Amino acid sequence: MQSLTSVQALRQARKNWRNADQKVGFVPTMGNLHNGHLQLVRAAKEHCDVVVVSIFVNPMQFGKNEDLDAYPRTLDEDKAKLEALGVEALFLPTVSEMYPRGLAKQTYVEVPGLSHILCGTSRPGHFRGVATIVCKLFNMVSPDMAFFGEKDFQQLQIIRLMAQDLSMPITIKGVPIEREESGLAMSSRNGYLNESQRACAPSLYRLIIALKEDIKGGKRDYAQLIEAYTAQIEQAGFKPDYLAISDAETLTAADENTTDIVILVAAYLGNTRLIDNLSFTR
Repeated sequence: MQSLTSVQALRQARKNWRNADQKVGFVPTMGNLHNGHLQLVRAAKEHCDVVVVSIFVNPMQFGKNEDLDAYPRTLDEDKAKLEALGVEALFLPTVSEMYPRGLAKQTYVEVPGLSHILCGTSRPGHFRGVATIVCKLFNMVSPDMAFFGEKDFQQLQIIRLMAQDLSMPITIKGVPIEREESGLAMSSRNGYLNESQRACAPSLYRLIIALKEDIKGGKRDYAQLIEAYTAQIEQAGFKPDYLAISDAETLTAADENTTDIVILVAAYLGNTRLIDNLSFTR
């Protein structure tokens, strides 16, 4: 596995792959890799000749009171996992390589509408940081396909829109959520949970399964359902951020005519913010 730290070295490698007519798959990450990330790599290996993984903890997508400095960094373990899967190249840029003029002067990319609802309301500027770094990475790697987890459902839809709006010749592939045996969606932030919180955390998924069954069973007063289930989330020990029943494509509020639905939830367990979702056809 090549470890590349500069855009120049990455582009030279990309030129070699292109000359060999190899299809390139890309998996952008912030490291601290768990099996959810590795499923993205496996999907990329299945569809592409060459797989590039990036590890970059992106300061632009962290808010003032968020965990940039505390974000777990496990590079040696990450490298071993990627080598075991046969990844061809690991891109490890520094902050100065990605933002040579500094964050304050950096040109940014923003997807209007979708970036300012749900998680965008709670984390202002977050999706601007995500769209900007993903756009930069796409320009650097020039992949044929890019792979993202469906756990970050809103992020996935934003990246799809960005690629479409900016005429990027890249296929964006969503990969289903990888869950622990308990049902808890895998996330690097699960490592912040203590023992009692880890026992509580899977109830978030169980509650959105129950909400899905209520909707499939014919309940259509979505405002009432959101109110009732938000109360249940709170009773289970969480501090709810939002619960939404949305159109799976636009993420606007679902109505009685919506058939492709996604339930999206964000809630705090202690100081740890957990997100999850469940999509289905009514």
